[in-house]
Amino acid sequence: MFMKKILLGGSLFFLLPHYCLSQTEPEDTSKTLGEVVINAFGQNRQLKKSAVAINYVSKTQLERFNNTSILPALNNTPGVRMEERSPGSYRMNVRGSTLRSPFGTRNVKVYWNGIPFTDPGGNTYLNQLSYYDFNSIEIIKGPGGSLYGAGTGGVILINGQSQNWIPGVDIGYLRGSFDLSNLNVEVKLGKDDSRNIIGYTHQSSDGYRDHTNMRRDIATWQAQIKANEKEQLSASVLYGDLYYQTPGALTKTEYNNNPKAARPAAGSNPSADQAKAAIYQKTFLAGITNSYHFNESFQNTSIIYGAFSQIKNPTFRNYERRIEPHFGGRTVFEWDHHFSNTALQIIFGAEAQKGFFNTKTFANVNGNPGSILTDDDINNWIYSAFAQADLQLPHDWNITVGSSINRSSITITRLSVPAFTPVKTTYNSEWAPRLAVSKKLFANLWMYASIAKGFSPPTVAEILPSTSVISTDLQAEHGISYEAGFKSSWLQQRLYVEINAFSYQLKNAIVQRKDANNADYFANAGSTRQKGLESQAWYQLFQHPQHFISNASIRLSHTWNDFSYKNFKQGANDYSGKQLPSVAKNTVAMTFDLITKSGLYTNLTYFYSDPIALNDANSEFASSYNLFGGRIGWHFDKLSVWRLNIFFGADNLFDVKYSLGNDINAAGGRYYNAAAGRNYFVGVALNFICKNAK
Repeated sequence: MFMKKILLGGSLFFLLPHYCLSQTEPEDTSKTLGEVVINAFGQNRQLKKSAVAINYVSKTQLERFNNTSILPALNNTPGVRMEERSPGSYRMNVRGSTLRSPFGTRNVKVYWNGIPFTDPGGNTYLNQLSYYDFNSIEIIKGPGGSLYGAGTGGVILINGQSQNWIPGVDIGYLRGSFDLSNLNVEVKLGKDDSRNIIGYTHQSSDGYRDHTNMRRDIATWQAQIKANEKEQLSASVLYGDLYYQTPGALTKTEYNNNPKAARPAAGSNPSADQAKAAIYQKTFLAGITNSYHFNESFQNTSIIYGAFSQIKNPTFRNYERRIEPHFGGRTVFEWDHHFSNTALQIIFGAEAQKGFFNTKTFANVNGNPGSILTDDDINNWIYSAFAQADLQLPHDWNITVGSSINRSSITITRLSVPAFTPVKTTYNSEWAPRLAVSKKLFANLWMYASIAKGFSPPTVAEILPSTSVISTDLQAEHGISYEAGFKSSWLQQRLYVEINAFSYQLKNAIVQRKDANNADYFANAGSTRQKGLESQAWYQLFQHPQHFISNASIRLSHTWNDFSYKNFKQGANDYSGKQLPSVAKNTVAMTFDLITKSGLYTNLTYFYSDPIALNDANSEFASSYNLFGGRIGWHFDKLSVWRLNIFFGADNLFDVKYSLGNDINAAGGRYYNAAAGRNYFVGVALNFICKNAK
């Protein structure tokens, strides 16, 4: 099967040159971190000049690993933790937000090519994007509600297209430990004013643990059409078909005896294999973007999209089947005006989403649906209106002030109960203001401070968890974040240093619980104190294109978190002052990259994490761990139309036993999901560049 796909992809190299119309220069990978221009909060400003804590992950950073996941690249940035409990099962943590995520991504708003990828129910199926659907990532840390709506954790802006247009064909293939296989074919057709990118990715793996088989097929089409000098149209279409087995968490004894094992049978609960516990997930998304420049100062970008997700989930407790059609849109107006020594930018617009979900739960009969337990129609909507002003003043002062007003509602009708009165919950209008001030103190040193309010209503999965109990008593969480930091660029842009400190007091924090049957449910946990210090430094050791070592750089990031419950009592238990579970106090990441004139290169990575509390009582901790990995390759691009990249690498070379994705507050102490031990991969990437036709 794979050989057929490889041959089919390879044939495209010879069939498509007739359609190639232009060529531009490849992306400049030597650009320093401080020179990068980011789009967060609509400001299109260099990272070092932006008054916001943001992690920028470039294509170069993504390509340092095995080309199958964005996880290691994101975890090498401060303040972010991405987890994978088993292949395909992702969780995202930005400043502690994993507290709400038994699986998936919640409390973080995600956009793909400007399209809301977070559904109106508050869930984000990040695992429906392949590694190749990410060209660059901007992670806004802390509340971004002044422009992006609900979410106290942060905002992730995913760009799926490179700014440098090179028509051609890319084919990549990788094999790795645990029968890991990854094939990608991408075809780029057109010219500067009419671009098409068609991609297909197939990934499969047996996984490190028992009962962790995974398969994912992703097809995408991205297009840009320049209608005229004022107007541009873009389209983004994605279809994803994902299957992965869920092995379940282990107790400490089971984890120590055999970390590769899946969850065994316990009491009335079957084993993972007996329950055939797995996720079957399909998603279709299509969006159209129109950008129109009324004149040099005034422009509008409007997006409409529709999406449909279908999920089947046999679990230890029941069998769940969900269908989640939804649609929405976003419009943003931007006005710019320049005075003699002052510049003013005003942004305003709105975003709205509407969902028509249905969730059915059945008895699980050996992985098949049995008698129906509940049948719920879920009607939800969320909207946001926002405005922001950005003023650049003389003497290098910059002031940004913005706010949004947000409202959401959910109505649940239990069709399986005769004469059921629909349950409706509306979360009243929430204002989410933000004020940021920055100042250039002297050459190459910028300081900034900001204050922002964040809020996040419960998601559909939290109001209607796997216990099937409708939790209308859940309240929206909200709080105020204070932040200050500095960014600097030195030694002719070869050294970039960034440090920021924040203090965030969250009220009505939503946290995950598990009942005696290991079913998820959620509760408001009073208030929390979240203080942290995040820092990163990037230093380019060498940049001499004509020397044997043409480029070498080192990068270091550190995160210090002091997260605790301020006031949280549950029954007779008082957790006030306890460390928030799921958050390590310290993490450190270090990378080293070296490129030679001949095309040989190496990427080395080190990561350390402090112990992580696994429950509110802080009676159990996951151990600290050190990870080391690397990639060695040869990049040959001397030919005019062909490029070749061959690489080999290894992860977790110390063969450390650790859990990457703990089940927090799990009943019976089932906290542990063992990550892969020492593992290897080898891959090849071929690129054909079209350059002849005009």
